[in-house]
Amino acid sequence: MWTPSKQEEGVAVTNIESILDRHSHEAHRLVQILRETQDALGWLAPETLTCIAHRLQIPRVQVESTANFYSFFHTRPLGEYRILFSDNITDRMLGNQELMQALCEKLWLEPGRVAEDGLVSVDTTSCTGMCDQGPALLANYRAITRLTPARIDEMAHLIRRRVPVGDWPPEWFHVEDNIRRRDVLLDHGLAPGEALAAALDRGPTGLLGEIERSALRGRGGAGFGSDIKWRSCRDAWGDAHYVICNADEGEPGTFKDRVLLSSDFDMVVDGMCIAGFAIGASKGFIYLRGEYRYLLDRLETRLAQRREAGLLGRDILGRGFTFDIEIHLGAGAYICGEESALIESLEGKPGKPRIRPPFPVTHGYLGQPTTVNNVETLALAALIAVRGGEWFRAIGTPASTGTKLLSVSGDVARPGIYEFPFGVSVAEVLEAAGATDTQAVTTAGAAGSCLAASEFGRRIAFEDVPTGGSIMVFDQSRDMFEAARNFAHFFAHESCGFCTPCRVGTAVNARLMDKLALDRGSPYDLDEMERMHHLMQGASHCGLGNTATIALRDILTKFRPAFDRRLHSPDYEPGFDLDAALSQARRMTGRDDAGAHLTDNRSAHAGGHPSEAKP
Repeated sequence: MWTPSKQEEGVAVTNIESILDRHSHEAHRLVQILRETQDALGWLAPETLTCIAHRLQIPRVQVESTANFYSFFHTRPLGEYRILFSDNITDRMLGNQELMQALCEKLWLEPGRVAEDGLVSVDTTSCTGMCDQGPALLANYRAITRLTPARIDEMAHLIRRRVPVGDWPPEWFHVEDNIRRRDVLLDHGLAPGEALAAALDRGPTGLLGEIERSALRGRGGAGFGSDIKWRSCRDAWGDAHYVICNADEGEPGTFKDRVLLSSDFDMVVDGMCIAGFAIGASKGFIYLRGEYRYLLDRLETRLAQRREAGLLGRDILGRGFTFDIEIHLGAGAYICGEESALIESLEGKPGKPRIRPPFPVTHGYLGQPTTVNNVETLALAALIAVRGGEWFRAIGTPASTGTKLLSVSGDVARPGIYEFPFGVSVAEVLEAAGATDTQAVTTAGAAGSCLAASEFGRRIAFEDVPTGGSIMVFDQSRDMFEAARNFAHFFAHESCGFCTPCRVGTAVNARLMDKLALDRGSPYDLDEMERMHHLMQGASHCGLGNTATIALRDILTKFRPAFDRRLHSPDYEPGFDLDAALSQARRMTGRDDAGAHLTDNRSAHAGGHPSEAKP
């Protein structure tokens, strides 16, 4: 067991005290305290957790529970270099598994293990939001894009020489916006603060009227009416009101919010200020996903510049309106994209969805009225403040007004961001992105519908094909079973475990897909996945469990041959291979004759003799 020296203990305590002072010893800031402590000390040792709990005057189990919930926190040493390969299906299509294996071989370690000298560990993580420029990885939680065998060679050399990640070639860390098609949002032409000034001119009532006339619906996927959410929050009683920008886009295949934060951050900030003005808030938070850590310093700098320019903080534009923004960095938890789980995380807790009602608009952050909006939604609200609701409503369809940002990746010539008016057909999106010989398209990452070629005439709209923006494209060369298997494992990993249907159902689906991958499947397994779909749809606590089987079921239904060819038997086939389990015993006894083998796994489970097995 690791025991710190007196000097190490002194350094650790000094660092922790400095971090706690910066966060005013507030327990609801625990996630940020843990993140900064891990950055300073390398990992979260038991003594560190005890010290933090003591200084914050909260139970140690509370600190440990939060530390163990998030993927990017580690309570054991994981090396001076922590390498995490993005394991989204599009990264796999680009060869990430071969690149990860190559790096492990060069560093003499196994995936998921720490090197014997404690220098480095290599593992996988969920989608990093770099699908338009993969394969990608995180090196000490910094994104590296466009991996190649040559870069992997050099990376292994740099690690062996103990070169700090900050001194690695700067071009490795370059992240492109890849904006391929602009419409009214991405080509707005507004100056920073212009939308905010227009909102102040309209007044809270006039502004809410324009949002209502626009019929703006949330762009995170659920499509809830923005005016209803804002009015409900404004009218709720509370000591304070809050605005939260949900920038935790963890859906596999989506990266539109990343691009908005990078290229149009002022529109997002204007949108947050406008929301605050409308609901009577003076404080806002941006919940930035941990994978976008590379943006943090740049965004913080821009917020500071806006404060100096009178576009944020006290007395904005000299109009008596006060509103400020703080950035909270996530720590690797897909579930925090759900608004109540996000609020739990903001309050320093594990990001588990709350039981609702009450809803965040009345009992949100610290129990106060809170509106949570997607990055894209807030940017569009800023546009509406200038151009008006009727102008916006004339774009798109009657039930889906305005434009939609689409993150397009996979088998396309031009992956990137495409802005289209709602109502665009899937075929038009594929043509714009240069897709050919397309077999399938997922329209909402791993959590939405998967369309076959016969459905490409359908429209992107809430009334037809709703989407949060993730469009992943698969041509005829792809095995759709592998896409479904990747999705099943994603949800098994990302389930928060709060409710039994999701916790058990996602794990069962992952195990069944692995069994099929080993050619040990039967129709019973496919029926079991169908049963899991119906169970989880009706009984899961939050949206994760309710959507975790949608793409899986679509792929199973529409691409059934990809599953059928993996069926071993028309009858039930056990997932556990008894004959394989006896291999060690055979080696120990030196036997490998026919009598030492179970020739039929099903007959063995039934208690039959190998000689009685059916051919």
